[in-house]
Amino acid sequence: MNLKHIFFFVMFTQLLIANDPMKQTGEFPLKEMQTQNQKIVKLVVDELSKDLPKVIDAYTTFVDIQANGSTLVYTFEINTGSKSDESVQKEDKQRMQEAVTRGVCRSSKRFLDAQINISYVYISKKSKAKLFEFNITQQKCLEIKN
Repeated sequence: MNLKHIFFFVMFTQLLIANDPMKQTGEFPLKEMQTQNQKIVKLVVDELSKDLPKVIDAYTTFVDIQANGSTLVYTFEINTGSKSDESVQKEDKQRMQEAVTRGVCRSSKRFLDAQINISYVYISKKSKAKLFEFNITQQKCLEIKN
């Protein structure tokens, strides 16, 4: 997410909170919070989808974003070069999971604190097979050793 998108969603979320007296008093019912989160997730998907696909680096392209309830599901294609899908899964999963989780915990803290979860799915560019899926929640971020 670039700075413009983050600013837009932070401001939008703060506007929703500021205009809702139940949220200000800490008595925001769970069902209403879930409905609000689903609306926010849909807005994020609508906004970020406009710029896809987006090259992230020499190996990674951000190809899709979907809403799954109150979870943002980002999909990335990885150009694995000559490595097989199996060797990428075996050799790179742990390292990538740690790096992705730490990065999302920092960059998307407001979403996670609001109980909006984030899932990163990585697929092989050449085979289109799913290589990894990392599901990140506020609880997982609290468990990370900094």
